[in-house]
Amino acid sequence: MLIVNADDWGKNRKSTDNSLSCLRSGMVTSVSAMVFMEDSERAADLARAGSIDAGLHLNFTAPFTGAVRDGALVERQRRIAGFLRPQRLRRLVYHPALRQDLDYVYGRQVEEFERLYGNPPSRIDGHHHMHLCANMLIDRVIPRGLRVRRNHSFFAGERTIFNRYYRKAVDAWLCRRNRCTDYFFRLLPISQGDRIMRIMNLAGSSVVELAVHPDGEEEYRYLMGEEYGKLIQGVTLVAHADW
Repeated sequence: MLIVNADDWGKNRKSTDNSLSCLRSGMVTSVSAMVFMEDSERAADLARAGSIDAGLHLNFTAPFTGAVRDGALVERQRRIAGFLRPQRLRRLVYHPALRQDLDYVYGRQVEEFERLYGNPPSRIDGHHHMHLCANMLIDRVIPRGLRVRRNHSFFAGERTIFNRYYRKAVDAWLCRRNRCTDYFFRLLPISQGDRIMRIMNLAGSSVVELAVHPDGEEEYRYLMGEEYGKLIQGVTLVAHADW
């Protein structure tokens, strides 16, 4: 089965509206919601009204653009972003001084999600995939049993051996504590049509999550286009909540 998940729900009006169009057309099945962003409140209202399956899209790297009255939250997130954003490889490094900051920022985003959506998140993923940074993994910030997005999956030859083995080791540990899909891919690059076909073939025998970002014009046009519609024919599309 294939889960097509639109990230950045609530980040801004365009992201929400484009994702909503894809949901209504049946091209997307679930969303990952950002909190403390400029469109978070309206996005939550739309999700509740439309019974849209939404998880929490943890944000440790992008400035909050919504109304945030918690100065400690803004300052702690700024410190986290200052460490993680300059170099993506820093997510592999454990930073002891950020332990309390990450725990606090995670907790406040969970609380805000529950306030907006009426229930705590049943699944977690992360903006720029930072929910799997070293601090989050080593300190076991995400509770056991929640659905959690695994590392990106790659086909042979797409990444170095070290890269693939590191991701495999992290995923093995993650799957012992949390529920994960069998594979996780991003839609891009769209130009590699055979790659997307291989993803669809995997979905015939495995649970595959495909992350999409409809606020990007290229992805939005593709998701709403004829080629993608033909590719998903015969594939079982489900929401995260339904597997």
